[in-house]
Amino acid sequence: MLLHLLTDILRNSVMITGLVVIMMMLIESIDLESGGRFFGKFRNSRAGQTVVAAILGSIPGCIGGFAAVSLYSQRILSFGALVAMMIASTGDEAFMLMALKPDKALWLFLLLFAIAVTCGIVIDLAGIKIEKHGNESPAAEGCNDSDLSSGGCCSASHREKETGSERHFGWKRIVLLAGVIIFLGALVSGMLSHEHHHTVNPDGSIPATDIVLLNILDEKWMNILFAALSLGLIAVIWRADDHFVEHRLWKHIVMGHLPVIFAWTFGVLAVIGIGMTYIDITGWISRNTAAMILLAALIGLIPESGPHMIFVSLWATGIVPLPVLLASCISQDGHSSLPLLAEDRKSFAYAKLLNCLIAILAGFGSMFLM
Repeated sequence: MLLHLLTDILRNSVMITGLVVIMMMLIESIDLESGGRFFGKFRNSRAGQTVVAAILGSIPGCIGGFAAVSLYSQRILSFGALVAMMIASTGDEAFMLMALKPDKALWLFLLLFAIAVTCGIVIDLAGIKIEKHGNESPAAEGCNDSDLSSGGCCSASHREKETGSERHFGWKRIVLLAGVIIFLGALVSGMLSHEHHHTVNPDGSIPATDIVLLNILDEKWMNILFAALSLGLIAVIWRADDHFVEHRLWKHIVMGHLPVIFAWTFGVLAVIGIGMTYIDITGWISRNTAAMILLAALIGLIPESGPHMIFVSLWATGIVPLPVLLASCISQDGHSSLPLLAEDRKSFAYAKLLNCLIAILAGFGSMFLM
């Protein structure tokens, strides 16, 4: 039992870390090739950032959230956009919602998207932002927020200085290529996939309508997308000059970000997974709507898919009303924020607390309106 749990945690940790690292490497490549202009324009549109982040968060599963966290870690997305992603994201619970109540799930996702964009824009207009400490992560060395906004060490001129024409197949390039190829193989083969909960008929079969939904929106399609991105990254590593490979990819991302992301992801998943084995959250649930809203918002602070499935099930069976589910969906974001916990713990704490507060307000607000 424990060995199976740890194996599952390890598999999820490798998947999360791999997806985030691939996104970060591709961002570095696009940023370099465009001389900083591609993401430079993106940074100037706070509303655009918020909408894009909310769209990423609305993607079923956690992969869109990982992409948004990668963009925020590079300070391409604002703090308001980050919060918007976390509000819009429902993690693996999205699959369960689509399977149980597909028609109502769509309206719920649209409502979450509207709340996410509104709150994200308000947060940015209020000037709320979290400064990342330089010693928070080894990857923080070199570029900070002021550099990104003023054209400092990450400006186009700096990129031009750091690029070169030399290209050799040193051991770092070979290790990077081998790592991406192995991850690609694991992704395509399904070795890193994790199961999603869905309804079943009494005979154990899946309803036909649910099969259609799961086939169209299953996370396997997102794995195929990231497999394609992995192929693109292989091409980037193959043709990039030595300086970019050794400094931007190897030193900055592999040696700086990767170990921290993996360690925190594995540690948090292990603590939560082992803890949930011995703690029965369903024993805390009562029929009091106000108490359930508070409970749903607080449990949403857990950066994990699983505990929140309880509220989806209770709502689908009519035991709790929509305000409870709404509070749960706003507060929780599945695994999406785990890489953020590794990269920027201050942003993680503030974003989670803001989401919890918004969840409580939205839950009680909708309870009085119903």
